Amino acid sequence: MTLVAPPPIPRAAGSLPFLGHAVQLMRDNLGFVAALRTTYGPLVEITLQPGTRTLVVQDPGLIRTMLTDLGPSLDKGRFFEKMGQLLGDSVVTAAGQVHVRKRRQLQPAFAREQIARYVDTMRAETDAAVDEWVPDRPLDVREAMVGLSLNMLAKTIFSGSLDDATFRRLRADLSVVMNGVGARVMLPDWVERLPLPANRRFNAARDGVRATIERAVSDLQDSGHDTGDMLSLLLRTTDEETGEPLTGHQISSEILTLAVAGTETTASVLSWMLYELARNPEVEARVLEELDEVLGDRPVAFDDLGRLPYLGRVVEETLRMHHTGWLVTRRTVTETRLGPWTVPPGTELAYCQHALHRDPLLFRDPLEFDPDRWLDDPGPRPTQGFLPFGAGKHKCIGDRFAFTELVTAVATIVRRVRLELAPGQTVRPVAAATVRPRTLLMTVREKEGQEA
Repeated sequence: MTLVAPPPIPRAAGSLPFLGHAVQLMRDNLGFVAALRTTYGPLVEITLQPGTRTLVVQDPGLIRTMLTDLGPSLDKGRFFEKMGQLLGDSVVTAAGQVHVRKRRQLQPAFAREQIARYVDTMRAETDAAVDEWVPDRPLDVREAMVGLSLNMLAKTIFSGSLDDATFRRLRADLSVVMNGVGARVMLPDWVERLPLPANRRFNAARDGVRATIERAVSDLQDSGHDTGDMLSLLLRTTDEETGEPLTGHQISSEILTLAVAGTETTASVLSWMLYELARNPEVEARVLEELDEVLGDRPVAFDDLGRLPYLGRVVEETLRMHHTGWLVTRRTVTETRLGPWTVPPGTELAYCQHALHRDPLLFRDPLEFDPDRWLDDPGPRPTQGFLPFGAGKHKCIGDRFAFTELVTAVATIVRRVRLELAPGQTVRPVAAATVRPRTLLMTVREKEGQEA
């Protein structure tokens, strides 16, 4: 029997010496990656770093193979490697057995009973944020959601461990780090070594976050108190290799990476959810009707999350249509078989959830916001190409935490205020660390019988 060789893997046009495809990515990264999907086949080669081969995997079956079957044998690739260099080794950046060990260490912090304890904090932070919004005035929704996400995450981690002044400083430093990580991941390594003000700000903020966390760890250890937050839980965790408690540096690396990864994505998804509810008043009306039926006059609680199926579908549809991930990487360690192709070691593999979730071959009317596409009947759920939290052993450890944040925040916001878009307003996505709205200004309106 004659074996048929697989077709050669095409190379994307427009690569430049020393820069590769960096110019296209910096100019319009979403447009560039979306064009790859419509122009080329299951695999296409691009250059992110000189001398490194990057294959963008575009077929949903091959993507799932990469994440699940091949997942344990792959390194995490440049994106996570750079995050590790910038922020420290953590469960987010680790691969192989190191990832498995770190995941087991952190899993108790994301257990169901722990997340149930966080809901009251999440709701209180959302109420406090809404209290600051001025009725009949424009609100920068993206910035408001970044602030809310930072507060929710930081208060669940440090609820009893930081004074107000330290907490405000931590928030400010985290914001600088979040805004700087995306560019450093995509740009050549030499750029971050230039004596630029942006580089100095990033380094100072990152070091400030580390110092704050390590000081909080030391103070909590000295006090012997259990403050009931995630930091206290991490202090009780032991390193499987040494049997010793995690060091302050280990804890700060985990928290710093989780904060950057979790806060940015949550803020972006919340922004897109509020945008779609404003664009689709019939969807917002159904959300409010469900909340009234389930909650009555009381605030949302953890036990309600599973009793709000329509709001859950709104979250799923937002994660489909506005997924925040635009380039997720892995790297081959040995010669690897991917479909009919044999990929040499040291090859970067990447996929784009944003483009995958908008593929018309996988989702009917992909640019239509339709929460009911997720109903089991009629028709099958379009799960083959739906990867909101990844898949396999490296699936996001904070998926349940993130879902809880999203439902709690939106359930609280929409019952208190209505956010309006200006007529004819066009909101465009931009991909930095995540895919987020470039500008999202909405007017805050009071609900009848309520004071904002």
